[in-house]
Amino acid sequence: MRSLNIAATGMLAQQTNVEVISNNIANMNTTAYSRRRPEFNDLLYQNLRRVGANSSDTGTIVPAGVQLGLGVRTAAVYRIAEQGSMLNTDNSLDLAVQGKGYFRVRLPNGDYGYSRDGSFQLSADRQIVTHNGYSVTPGMTIPANAVSVSINASGQVLVKIDGQVTPQNIGQFDLATFANESGLEAIGDNMFLETPASGQATVSTPGQLGYGTLLQGFLETSNVNVVSEVTNLISAQRAYEMNSKVIKTSDEMMGSVTQLK
Repeated sequence: MRSLNIAATGMLAQQTNVEVISNNIANMNTTAYSRRRPEFNDLLYQNLRRVGANSSDTGTIVPAGVQLGLGVRTAAVYRIAEQGSMLNTDNSLDLAVQGKGYFRVRLPNGDYGYSRDGSFQLSADRQIVTHNGYSVTPGMTIPANAVSVSINASGQVLVKIDGQVTPQNIGQFDLATFANESGLEAIGDNMFLETPASGQATVSTPGQLGYGTLLQGFLETSNVNVVSEVTNLISAQRAYEMNSKVIKTSDEMMGSVTQLK
């Protein structure tokens, strides 16, 4: 009976669905987290009577045929790049991106990582770094005698030096965009890597055409909608139960066949 294998693929698909939903709910408070959504495809069909085949010697054609599906599979898990809400932190080194764009971070192996998590800090040598100590590109160092740090919407870092009236510009944040953001590879720690699917990074200053702006003292929150996720979780659970019911019914039908005398 094909229904056993078909229902098994359905249970596996709904298991994946629940895993994606659980990851979304687990990251509901993760800074700049983008929720995921699974996509499913039907499997190949078995043709018991092919559509369009000749049904007689006179050339009549079968209008519908008989095709039996063989189940479902997980095709992809998409990342929904939707803007999250802004959380006021009053921390001068916290930055939120309003619009498109990723911060560039220099990883220990020399590659670039990309992130929308703007919870930056100062290292021992007063460089602006991530919570893992990775340098934010381009590297910027806050002077030891600076009394305040101001970062405007276009990414300019201005510091007020003790005893000086005019703020000093010590650097400029930039943002990277990609043709296909869903093609970025997530490596954890709110970090992504460029892939052939995402396309190469295009770098420019915040506020330029196609790039977002920066908001100092704020962090972007997760874009997970808890109510929607719980609703999806209930639907996935019901779908899993229905597929398990198909397996139970198929087993009972096979049991009935074996009892025939």
